[in-house]
Amino acid sequence: MTHQDSGSRTWLVTPDLLGFVDRDGQFFDTNPAWMSLLGYTAEEIRSQRFSHFVHPDDIDEANKAFEGLMRGKPALNIVSRYRSKGGNYQWISWNAVPEGDNFFCSGRCVTVEKENEAALRTREEEAKLREQFIAVLGHDVRNPLAAINAASRMIGRTTKDAQITEMVESIQGSTGRIARLIDDVMDFARARLGGGLNIDRYDDHDVKPILEHTVGEISLAHPETEILTEYDFCDPINCDAGRIGQMISNLLANAVQHGAKGEIVTLAAYDDAGIFYLSVMNRGTPIPDDIAPKLFEPFSRGGLDESQQGLGLGLFISREIARAHGGDLTMESSESGTVFTFRMPRRR
Repeated sequence: MTHQDSGSRTWLVTPDLLGFVDRDGQFFDTNPAWMSLLGYTAEEIRSQRFSHFVHPDDIDEANKAFEGLMRGKPALNIVSRYRSKGGNYQWISWNAVPEGDNFFCSGRCVTVEKENEAALRTREEEAKLREQFIAVLGHDVRNPLAAINAASRMIGRTTKDAQITEMVESIQGSTGRIARLIDDVMDFARARLGGGLNIDRYDDHDVKPILEHTVGEISLAHPETEILTEYDFCDPINCDAGRIGQMISNLLANAVQHGAKGEIVTLAAYDDAGIFYLSVMNRGTPIPDDIAPKLFEPFSRGGLDESQQGLGLGLFISREIARAHGGDLTMESSESGTVFTFRMPRRR
């Protein structure tokens, strides 16, 4: 078989490198694509062993594939860098099969795919490095923050000056906010680098006191908003109580901050067909369809006011907590209200 046979039209127009190699590994017939891709004429290729064009780092694998051909084994998807006449290299994915006493070879250029893969790996490595930096930074900030907090408490206990007491309370409030931000950053790093949040589940956790305590905290911080509770479930529940409290705190704070002023926020918890449900609903402007898919993304406020406190990790971490419990956290928004619902199968 040669390019003069019935396949000659394909031989002439295909962008793939086609050629015949003898048992010494030398090309004796090639198609015009060699000129288009690598810049070689048929005369410049003829009588050259294939290894003449291969990148030094790829020669061993190419020779191994050729040895297999000599034993009658097809060479499939052998990717090597081939040197062009200008001196640069192109990635070529080769397939070769025995053809009588010779071998027929077909090579497709995959340089663009290789470059895209390399760029993707670089982006992934950079993202991982950033997340590792965030984790280390969050960990190292804790020690000086704890020292500031301890010092402020000591000052607060030893002074009767009203102005100093007010300053100490301001310091403690600020360190508390920083500590919560660090907790969010650390949870984010664990979720992204470790494949999910770590939770400690126990069978005997009473969830109702946790919910009541969290409602009390949010109500104290936002006295202008009434929070109603509706409970219809049986304690105890197999869960990580601390993480459930963290999730509900995030959801209630989010509902109070973004709901309509003066409107009631409702926290409901109930059992249904072996599933434990927690939902938080607030009333206000429905979340637009173009923003809704971004709500659970890290560092996203979904187009909300950038002046608001926080890093935009609350909903991301809340969903990670839900998934770590084998459940999920979803959102529905309409004119009647916005509802975040946590669902978790109850373990028996």
